[in-house]
Amino acid sequence: MKNSFFSLLILISIAVFANAGTDKPVKKYKFKLMTYNIHHCNPPSAGDKIDVEAIAKVINAEKPDFVALQEVDVNTERSGKGKNQAQQLAELTGMKFYFSKAIDHQGGDYGVAVLSKYPIEDSVRYALPIHADKPEENRTVAAITVTLPNKKKIMFASTHLGLKEPNRLLQAETIMEKLGKTTLPIILAGDFNAVPESPVIAYFDKYFTRTCSDCKPTIPVETPNKTIDFIMYKQGGKLKGADTKVIDEKYASDHLPVVASFEID
Repeated sequence: MKNSFFSLLILISIAVFANAGTDKPVKKYKFKLMTYNIHHCNPPSAGDKIDVEAIAKVINAEKPDFVALQEVDVNTERSGKGKNQAQQLAELTGMKFYFSKAIDHQGGDYGVAVLSKYPIEDSVRYALPIHADKPEENRTVAAITVTLPNKKKIMFASTHLGLKEPNRLLQAETIMEKLGKTTLPIILAGDFNAVPESPVIAYFDKYFTRTCSDCKPTIPVETPNKTIDFIMYKQGGKLKGADTKVIDEKYASDHLPVVASFEID
C-alpha cells in the first residue's frame, strides 16, 4: 500500500513537470479605435445631402476595431424616415452597433452610438443632466462591453457633452459616477466640446489618460484650430493607448475623425 502511494506521487510529479511551461502567457492584444462626430452624415459643403457612404468610407479606410460616433440620426425627417444611421454604418463597415438617444428630433431620435468589430455582450445608456438654470439639449452616453480575442473584457463608451461649461462639468461628474463603478478597463471617446486646458478635461485627467498630450485640432475641417474630440482610457490598468492621429478628411463631416492605437495585456 505504501509503495502504491509513493508510486502515485511520482506519477503526479512527472505530470506536473511535464506540463510546466506549456501554458503560454497571454500575448498583448493590439487594436485600433476611432472617434468621429459625423454631423448626421451631412457633408457641410453639400447642402441638405445625407451621405452615409462617405462616413463609412472614412471608417473603412482606417479599419478601426471600435468607433465612437456623435450626432447620429435615427428615423428623422432630415436624414430619412426609417433610416437608422448607426445601423447603416454598421452594415457598411461590417461591424455591430449600439445607439443611445439624447433627444427627440424631427419625428425620430438623435444621439450617440458605438460600432464594434466584436460581439457586444452588454450595453447601457446613461442620460446626462443639465442645470435647470443652464438649459440646452440633453446629452447621453452609449457604453458597451466586449471580450477581445485575448479573452480580456473592456468597456467602450461614446459621448457628446454640452455646450455650456457648468453642464459639461456636471455631465463629466455623472459619467464618473456611472462608469467609475466598473472594474473593467474603460475607453471613453467623443466630442467633449471642451479644449485641453478646460476644467472639464482637467477633471477627466484625474481618472483617465488621454491618448495624446499635445492633441491636434479637430475643428473646423478647413484650417482646424480647436481641439475638442478626444480618446481617453482609465488609469491604473493594463490598457494603454498611443499613436493618436487626426485624419485630414474635409468632406464627410464638420469634424475631423481621430484614431488611436491600443494595447492590453
